[in-house]
Amino acid sequence: MVSPLNWLLGLFSLDIGIDLGTANTLVDVRGRGIVINEPSVVAIEKKTRRVLAIGSEAKEMVGRTPGNIVAIRPLRDGVISDFDVTEQMLHYFINKVHEHMLLRVPRPRVVVGIPSGVTEVEKRAVNDATLSAGAREAYLIEEPIAAAIGADLPVADARGSMIVDIGGGTTEVAVISLGGIVVARSIRVAGDEMDEDIMNYARQKYNLLIGEQMAESVKIECGSAYPMETERTVCLRGRNLISGLPERIEISSVELREALRNSVGIIVDTVRQAIDETPPELISDLMEHGIALAGGGALLHGLAERLSEETRMHVYVAPEPLTCVARGAEKVLENFDLLHKTLASMQRGSTLH
Repeated sequence: MVSPLNWLLGLFSLDIGIDLGTANTLVDVRGRGIVINEPSVVAIEKKTRRVLAIGSEAKEMVGRTPGNIVAIRPLRDGVISDFDVTEQMLHYFINKVHEHMLLRVPRPRVVVGIPSGVTEVEKRAVNDATLSAGAREAYLIEEPIAAAIGADLPVADARGSMIVDIGGGTTEVAVISLGGIVVARSIRVAGDEMDEDIMNYARQKYNLLIGEQMAESVKIECGSAYPMETERTVCLRGRNLISGLPERIEISSVELREALRNSVGIIVDTVRQAIDETPPELISDLMEHGIALAGGGALLHGLAERLSEETRMHVYVAPEPLTCVARGAEKVLENFDLLHKTLASMQRGSTLH
């Protein structure tokens, strides 16, 4: 039950949907849209564990901090790896949403997207962290459902819809019909693993040590999953492991595609496995309406073309793929009664009543 004080404070709070991602956290306020899109990074002092910076400011510190400060990601592979830091990060984002309101003790109703493959313990951790961060009610929704809602797929209809949500820590593949997931696959291969692939390739082929931010930037600029009309080149900057000196090399999009081959191949295989388990009636719907891509990984050049070739179906990138989960979570709040059943199946001990 919600206490009378929290209920009263809730009247002056904003309902919000949160995409609590490994790489980025997005907050969508009911009726206002996306108001926060910041990295899920927290800078803390090692000895005291005092939080020094959160979000964009903390990400700027990655790889640049002195010995007494560490910049960490409190979520790994889509789940909480550091409860206390995650709680403080959520508290910061919830307060930031309400910073221009008269009441500075917000108690919002919050819907949080979580990977479909998480355990009950991991669900409880997200639920508890959200409540501890100031939410009066916390609801969990599986990320593929939220992404499908955010992508405007007809999840409540008898028609089959397929979503492939590629985030930073996990790739969620789901076939949805009548408000529920018929077939689901959740793998811990996504954007972070692609960055690691590029880092490993640079080290093994060029003896070049590069950082995560360099790997991510070249992936966004020049990475691909399918041959490009015009292949490009991009500069890698790092430290030569043999000489120990700074070095700069040019690498082609063909090489980057080779570097990403393993991660992209695993994602493609996962999609094919999901299709293989999908009932024939729903396969017919997918053939007619196609497969939607969401998440930051959906923006990898040529991924839709590669999946289309491999599945023999139309594959397309959803509008604003980076924000699909957060927008879907916010739409649940807008149409709470209609989607109550979908949310209820996710709770298992949260504050839903």
